[in-house]
Amino acid sequence: MGNIGMEYAYTRHNAGFLVIDYLAIQQNVRFHIDRWAYVASFDYNNRKVYMIKPTTYMNDSGKAVRHWLNALKVPIAQSLTVVDDITLPFGTMRLRAKGSDIGHNGLKSIASSLGVDAYPRLRVGIGDHFPKGRLADFVLENFLPEELEVLSCLLGNARDILLTWCNAGMVHAMNQYNKTKTLQ
Repeated sequence: MGNIGMEYAYTRHNAGFLVIDYLAIQQNVRFHIDRWAYVASFDYNNRKVYMIKPTTYMNDSGKAVRHWLNALKVPIAQSLTVVDDITLPFGTMRLRAKGSDIGHNGLKSIASSLGVDAYPRLRVGIGDHFPKGRLADFVLENFLPEELEVLSCLLGNARDILLTWCNAGMVHAMNQYNKTKTLQ
């Protein structure tokens, strides 16, 4: 999940897009624009992996997610939403098979569009170091220089989580990666 446009490229709210972009580079694939999203795919261990980056902006992501799950005939349980999470310290990642929207408008949009909140997600911790009432400013700010220094390591760890999830499934990936406090 994220927002399109260069002004959002390295903001905390675009942590999901940064993970997917990193995976696309590693798999040597390019995105193309299609209905409500940038779309790319690759083959991994005899499985087709689709990646979408909604062009509907964060707060309306559910429309694109629902469309592409239906168009590609992908069951919700075989999808994985990659999302920024202020409730986790920067650098921490957690896989969840389901969960609440934790006040995240993008997750609310997906739950509303799908009619369920039971959909898999990889939560990417961006921290919560912002003054009261300044959440929107915080998530739409670029990562700090010290955060950028470790970002490629974090993106590599996220890629490993995603590929493990693709290859071995949610339970195995959760058992392997959720036990680690931070993935720096």
